[in-house]
Amino acid sequence: MAGSDSSKSPPKVGITFTRDFEIVEMSSLSTTDKDSAPFTTTTSYAVSTAPRPVRYANQKAAGQKWVDSFKRVEGSPEIIKDGYYVTEGMEEMPRDPERYYDLHAANARTASSALVRELKGRHLQMIAIGGSIGTGLFVASGVDLAQSGPASMLIAYALTGAMQFCTMQSLAELAVVFPISGSFSAFSTRFLDPSWGFAMGWNYALQWLVALPLEVIAGALTVEYWNDHLSKAIFVTIFLLMIAVINLFGIKGYGEAEFIFSTVKVTAIVGFILLGIVVNIGGTPHEGYIGGKYWSNPGATKNGFKGFCNVLVSAAFAFSGTELVGLAAAETANPRKSIPTAIRQVFWRIAIFYVVALLLVTLLVPHDDPRLLGAKSSVDASASPFVIAIESMGQTILPSIMNAVILLAVISVGNSAVFGSSRTLAALAEQSHAPKMLAYIDRKGRPLVSVLITLAVGLLAYLVDLKQQGEIFDWLVAICGLSSLFTWGSICLCHIRFRRAWKIAGYSPNQLPFTSQVGLVGSYAGLIANILVVVSQFWTAVSPVGQADSTTGGIAKNFFLKVLAVPIVLVFYLGHKMWFRTSILRAKAMDIDTGRSFSRAHSIHMDDPNPHRKWPLWKRIYRSLC
Repeated sequence: MAGSDSSKSPPKVGITFTRDFEIVEMSSLSTTDKDSAPFTTTTSYAVSTAPRPVRYANQKAAGQKWVDSFKRVEGSPEIIKDGYYVTEGMEEMPRDPERYYDLHAANARTASSALVRELKGRHLQMIAIGGSIGTGLFVASGVDLAQSGPASMLIAYALTGAMQFCTMQSLAELAVVFPISGSFSAFSTRFLDPSWGFAMGWNYALQWLVALPLEVIAGALTVEYWNDHLSKAIFVTIFLLMIAVINLFGIKGYGEAEFIFSTVKVTAIVGFILLGIVVNIGGTPHEGYIGGKYWSNPGATKNGFKGFCNVLVSAAFAFSGTELVGLAAAETANPRKSIPTAIRQVFWRIAIFYVVALLLVTLLVPHDDPRLLGAKSSVDASASPFVIAIESMGQTILPSIMNAVILLAVISVGNSAVFGSSRTLAALAEQSHAPKMLAYIDRKGRPLVSVLITLAVGLLAYLVDLKQQGEIFDWLVAICGLSSLFTWGSICLCHIRFRRAWKIAGYSPNQLPFTSQVGLVGSYAGLIANILVVVSQFWTAVSPVGQADSTTGGIAKNFFLKVLAVPIVLVFYLGHKMWFRTSILRAKAMDIDTGRSFSRAHSIHMDDPNPHRKWPLWKRIYRSLC
């Protein structure tokens, strides 16, 4: 730079440069000269994001640097009043002078969040592959097997996986175009209805707020496999401290921790698959070749179609968390490149880590094994079909290794719970959907207040030593039981509405940097499938499988345990709508420019609308899946 001291070392570049490039692209949205000079970095922060944290002098003490890092970042979205970009010809929402929700300002704040972009492609890929693999797969699948049989369970998981694949493709397209804070909850506000965005944001935040104590308790119960005499509160303290330390390192700490956790989980599942094949063919110490005899005796299905429907929601719970990739877009160094690559891994996660692994479980564990229903709670690892399958091989160290993997998995999901809830709460505050103190972001890019509140909710895990902890467990699970289905359905609907607004604005899908591989058909299929699963849950709630308490009170309790998330969402939605009197957005009223990751739609793929068409067929198939 002109006038600089040549004796000073040049500034370091790397992730920061990528962040600048993304921000500069968004900054051009508010320029009036469409033919301006090439991008520069001199004015980017003034337009679209908070200033870079101040570099400290060398003489400042390390302790003071650490203390200063918790101070609010300068220029945080709290002070942003106007400055949003309104598409030419875009309709304005009806204004009530007393209760007016400023949608444009909310869009501007989520697009200019002070979160730092430090996640790399490898972080996102491992989060997509194994970031949310936890008790849903390792433990809850045992109850699913016992209640539905092997065939029904596999079909339910395969169909839920297909539904999730369509949803994640829709999310990838939206997140690449709009790598904004809040992601899918902000998309609901932007493309559907601010009131629905309010409901979906709090629905998702509650899902992860409740998941944190559940996963910590699961970890404490898992330790009982080795020693059931120690107080579980000891391990609750250890796990909460671990999760707190990881998240106080910021997004980079979360990314590195999840990279390690996911690598271990993926390695363990691949090892289980290989071992399961060997055992199925070679037999256990007590019997020879197993093959598919457990599908014949005791049978391939149980409880008929109702047993199949009963597994659908459990399968959705097991798959939940992959959408965190979209939430991480606002903190990714290069979302346009990293997110599509990570989303492609979802296919392999579904095909290998769920369908293949569960197929081997059904071949090694009969669905009438009493250990499948012998758990103290829904997260007790002693009922894990993976552990039961390995225990059938005799006295080895392998069951302890599998339990250690489950323990690591629940800590990983607890870590993801802090990330998911804190980022969602911060985005809600930026959209004026939550108290503004939750939008506090410090100089390291951490939504500090939201993280601390999430960790405070995690203290509920100390209820693990109460005799009534099973009852408390059930009601906590009920709060978030259907949350994933609402989130996924909203993502599909947001994609459908975005494509409508994009078309009305005169653009085509070829002008997008990434398009869903299943297109609008996949979004409609995903939306309908999510609705059908919710409807089936009402049926199983009214007429449950294996209902022990047939009294009126027992039936009512079971019903609300199954569908409690529905009235919670309706209360949030209707309460916000009655207060702010919002309306469903028309396509012309949708903001498709603020926060967009590219400034001129017609310049994308301008030279060649399909640059990959000259690739060989094998390469195109490989790139579509990897």
